[in-house]
Amino acid sequence: MKALSIISVLLLFIVCDVVAAGPPPNVVFILSDDQAWSDYGFMGHADVTTPHLDKLAQNSLFFDRGYVASPVCRPSLASLVTGLFPHQHGVTGNDVGWGPGRAGYFSDKRHALDGPLRAGFHRNASFIKLLTSNGYLAHQSGKWWEGSWKDGGFTHGMTHGDPKRGGRHGDDGLTIGRTSMKPVTGFIDHAVEQKKPFLLWYAPFLPHTPHNPPGRLLDKYALPGRSADVARYYAMIEWFDETCGELLDHLKEKQQARNTLVIYICDNGWTARSTRPDDPHQKKFGHFGLRSKGSPYENGTRTPILISWPGRVKPERSRHLAHAIDIFPTIAAAVGLKTPEHLTGINLLDVDAVKKRKAVFGVNHSTHNMNLSDPDETLQYIWCVEGNWKLLVRYPGKDETNWRNLHAWDKKPVRLYDLARDPHETMELSQANPEVVARLKKKIEAWRAAHRKPAIKD
Repeated sequence: MKALSIISVLLLFIVCDVVAAGPPPNVVFILSDDQAWSDYGFMGHADVTTPHLDKLAQNSLFFDRGYVASPVCRPSLASLVTGLFPHQHGVTGNDVGWGPGRAGYFSDKRHALDGPLRAGFHRNASFIKLLTSNGYLAHQSGKWWEGSWKDGGFTHGMTHGDPKRGGRHGDDGLTIGRTSMKPVTGFIDHAVEQKKPFLLWYAPFLPHTPHNPPGRLLDKYALPGRSADVARYYAMIEWFDETCGELLDHLKEKQQARNTLVIYICDNGWTARSTRPDDPHQKKFGHFGLRSKGSPYENGTRTPILISWPGRVKPERSRHLAHAIDIFPTIAAAVGLKTPEHLTGINLLDVDAVKKRKAVFGVNHSTHNMNLSDPDETLQYIWCVEGNWKLLVRYPGKDETNWRNLHAWDKKPVRLYDLARDPHETMELSQANPEVVARLKKKIEAWRAAHRKPAIKD
């Protein structure tokens, strides 16, 4: 009887393991574009309404202290895809050599300058290529800088990578969400019909400028005493949220929600311009406030990270640190594939790995004058968050473009903040805490030395 009992238990474990394994999950990757970490209902914003993302957060492993590798669109996305930092994969800014005498954003000359950069970038492993090489269908929509969807390893997509179509970061793909959701819902329908697991890259040009929301939403946020810039930005956030709701509802309609891993993150932050005299972000650059997009401050680098998988990932809010370089290892682990050994990110579903992490890092280079042979030439900052402390270390990066004004105002060699007491970084504490500065500078130097080696290519 005892032997029979042991055999029964073993059989039960085998059966449970098979059930738990199940078919490979679909992966839906939702990427917001230019949105501050605090500008969500689930992050406690008093005015912005995001009911669909609020519901997703309630059903997710929710990291409210997530960070991106860079506070600028293109390098941030490149790090998400590869699990590498900008100086490893080579994409440190938005443009190559765009300075005095250079052609504009959309010219053939600019496209030609980009060729060597993209060729090198696409030699890196990516979670897209990992999934498609293992039987996944994959669709690209929205923001995509690195050529066409085919160049990125997708099986389907919207972006052609053709400068004559207009735009350097998505061309036709940038219409998703703003004009229709049919390309992505149609792809889901196709994958279901083919009985194939799928990856969906949903990176709409939202709430990114142009801030031209539907009138019904603008009317909601255009209140007395609120600047027009802020009202338009808030309305764009809710518009983005509505498109996320349409996507998530379609997964339910197709009975795919329970076997779909949904990951949400934002590429970098944003602060709208304001006319209020008491606004701490009164200083502005172009069409947005300083210390946000393009800067190492929290409004440039911090983002919530949501991971939802009904029945497989326990919904809870985590105060541990999470990072964009963790997305690749997390997806690989969730679908049962091996993570490339050269990646330094962690699986965010691994509780022990998350608890063991003590610090995260990020870099900030000049935006429009990448140097392919020497990434350090344009380095502006390296930052480190350890516990509640955040240290920014300033570097003399070269920048001959007008966008140097994003950084030129900041002359201090280091800045230290206590994020628990001061999440919006209004009180600089380096002089009062020299021992903390020394410790974190040493961490940054060690991190920089460890990441100087070229990334391993696939």
